[in-house]
Amino acid sequence: MNTSEQYDKVMAQCRTIYTKKMKDYGPSWRIMRPQTVNDQLFIKAKRIRTLEMTGVNLVGEDIAGEVRAIINYSVIGIIQLRHGFADSVDMTAEKATELYDRYVNEAKELMLRKNHDYGEAWRDMLPSSLVDIILTKINRNKQIASNDNRTLISEGADGNYFDMLNYAIFYLILTEDTK
Repeated sequence: MNTSEQYDKVMAQCRTIYTKKMKDYGPSWRIMRPQTVNDQLFIKAKRIRTLEMTGVNLVGEDIAGEVRAIINYSVIGIIQLRHGFADSVDMTAEKATELYDRYVNEAKELMLRKNHDYGEAWRDMLPSSLVDIILTKINRNKQIASNDNRTLISEGADGNYFDMLNYAIFYLILTEDTK
């Protein structure tokens, strides 16, 4: 499989999870402020890093599930940034899924452009390095949120969400390739 096909395979798995959660909860996440989305991403990435470093998993949930959650929360972060957060659920599950698909397509287009320019450098990286980069992007978004979502010369929070999504997909591709 090539990168585009591998990407689509991972995203199909994530979309299935997202749509099932929409059936269970609806877009209840619409009330999450940017800091909350960042913290949700943080706990997922921090758990992955802890499991990688200790090798001990007391909860029993696998790392791949946490990585898929990072992908889906990254899309949620993009939706929240571009559409604002709400005081109550103000969107249908259908609309939330339509936006999910739109931003996943945008992420894939970005990945294809960067993948070309960087020569698929991620394929020579360690999965643990991808987790560290995701944690760095989360910390950047936390700082941007504390600056009222404004930056002076850096890309905005949405760029970090797109990168986290794509790095998480690369993580799953790399770890699936090594099985």
